[in-house]
Amino acid sequence: MKLIRTAIIVISLLIALTTSGSSAERSDTHAYLCDSSISQLEQRVKTIDSELAQLARSNMRSGVGSIGYESQLHPDPHHTEWVQVELQRPTPIDQIVLVPTIWHDSSSGFSAGGFPREFQILAGLGPTAEGTVIASFSEEDALLPRRAPLVIPCATTASWVRVQASVLSKRSLDEHYNLQLSELLVFDGQDNLALHRAATSSSVGRQENTSRKKDFLTDGFLPYKMDAGHGEKGVSFQSDHEPGAQPSITIDLGTAYPINRIQLHSQDTGQTAPMAIPEGLGVPSRLVVEGANQADFSDAVELVQYHKTSIFDVGPIVMLNFPETQCRYVRLTALKLTNVAGFPLLMGFAEIELIANGQNVARDKPATVSPSLSKRREVALTDGGSTYGRILPLRQWMEQLARRHDLGNERPKVTAELGLRYARQKENLKHMIWLATLLAGGIVITLLSSRLLRMRQIATIRNRFAADLHDELGANIHTIGMLGDLARDAESHDELLELLDRSHVFIERSGAAVRYCTNMLEAQDLCANLVEEMTRSSERLLADMKYDLSFEDEELLQNLKPRKRIDLFLFYKECLNNVLRHASATHVSTQLKVVPKKLTLTLTDNGIGLPNEIPSSLKRRARLLGAKLSTETPANGGTRIVLKLRIHNWKKIT
Repeated sequence: MKLIRTAIIVISLLIALTTSGSSAERSDTHAYLCDSSISQLEQRVKTIDSELAQLARSNMRSGVGSIGYESQLHPDPHHTEWVQVELQRPTPIDQIVLVPTIWHDSSSGFSAGGFPREFQILAGLGPTAEGTVIASFSEEDALLPRRAPLVIPCATTASWVRVQASVLSKRSLDEHYNLQLSELLVFDGQDNLALHRAATSSSVGRQENTSRKKDFLTDGFLPYKMDAGHGEKGVSFQSDHEPGAQPSITIDLGTAYPINRIQLHSQDTGQTAPMAIPEGLGVPSRLVVEGANQADFSDAVELVQYHKTSIFDVGPIVMLNFPETQCRYVRLTALKLTNVAGFPLLMGFAEIELIANGQNVARDKPATVSPSLSKRREVALTDGGSTYGRILPLRQWMEQLARRHDLGNERPKVTAELGLRYARQKENLKHMIWLATLLAGGIVITLLSSRLLRMRQIATIRNRFAADLHDELGANIHTIGMLGDLARDAESHDELLELLDRSHVFIERSGAAVRYCTNMLEAQDLCANLVEEMTRSSERLLADMKYDLSFEDEELLQNLKPRKRIDLFLFYKECLNNVLRHASATHVSTQLKVVPKKLTLTLTDNGIGLPNEIPSSLKRRARLLGAKLSTETPANGGTRIVLKLRIHNWKKIT
């Protein structure tokens, strides 16, 4: 059984070594990937896919429009460039969003261009303040490649926010480096405080005042289409008008709201390839927005004007801020419609949002158009949907795009780790098959070895049993025979009784010896005191001759295992029996010397000596002891028997 347990332990260790993964192999993997089980990784993939299905999609806009800010070019990346947005007055800030400039190439698709590799976000109070570092990023943060916004939570109060880059990115067009950003948004709740605020910079690029401009950093035009990925898809409102017409759209909010922003969603023009109409067609060149609390607008207040002077003044969402005004009715009047060759004069929007306290209060409110020449129903103006589905609040939209980017980067890592785990499982399965085969073979070999060991033990026990019967019973029977002879020659009744009593003792000892041989457990106390047993046997067997018996360091005998003490005692008795039967000696000398890890038993007689070799009974006893046996012939005759036993395992008897 010990061999079987050992084999199982060895095989188990081999399996553990085979199945255990090296941490060095996965040093570049996120810690939680290494610590997660396969089922946890599979569940993580499902969770990611489920969350991705609910997030806004990264749908790039098409057409022509403003791009954003870029700095001057540099031949190497290690240059400091910054761009700063002035918020006019100290304002609480809880989130900053950087929107990258998007480039497209045939190999990698859409990705950020000129997004800094190492940079800081600073915020400060007053024009001379150095500012406080809100966040700091390096290449170790692995922000690139990306095409999604970077969302930076914060909690501060500032009158300006700066993006300061220390390591620039290479442009995809050439070998030059610069800083590029499409939009910088600064949020307090749902309000973008940076919208249409002035921007300053350390330098400007060569395309300044064309598609690139510092002010384009805060114009509200993003490189994405509003694609929430879910919700009912809507249709755009559109109407034709005659030259010189000034159509208007009136929205009744039902109750007065403190409005501070209007968001005009352009009709989507990217449904065909190429596009059938230019982006922004239907957005008037000049538009005035008024607010009132009377239905006839007798108390009208101008909220804001929109003036489109170039193609860079229109985008997917036109966002216009104005001072917070309490009003129930809002009217949009087109002072000048856009004139595009080949198209009639159109006015149309996908959605009109009126923002109060960060919420669109125009959702599902009635809208009327005057004059009513609409090709589509006015309800499309406030149904809360666009061509791609539900319209999201600006901040939520940016957060979802950033979250999609993070999950999109995480998913390949999880699936790659799963692939490694599956491959390792497959390899381990092969190893397990081989190890199972090896284990089965090892068990068979172990069982056979165990069987052989048991047979060997049985043979040893049989030999010991035979030796014990031969030695113990032989000596006792020989003694009983001698006592019987003496009893026949007894001269008195008392002498006869004494001889009979002695015979009775040996008969009882013979019975005890038989019981010991048949059940060794019953003889655990046999030879508990080896010196006394040897002395008693010498007195009994050598009663008719001279003898001397000496012991050296006899206290060490108590450290012998019981089996060794018994075998040593039986060896000594067999020596005495051989002297009595064959030596014709008159004197016997015995010396037992014990030192740590070694025992020597020497027995010398003055008999006729050994005619041939050592008796087989003594050889058998020495073999059972595991000792070396030798004989000598002293100078004055007789025989000397020397038994040397090396003791490897001592067991203290308490």
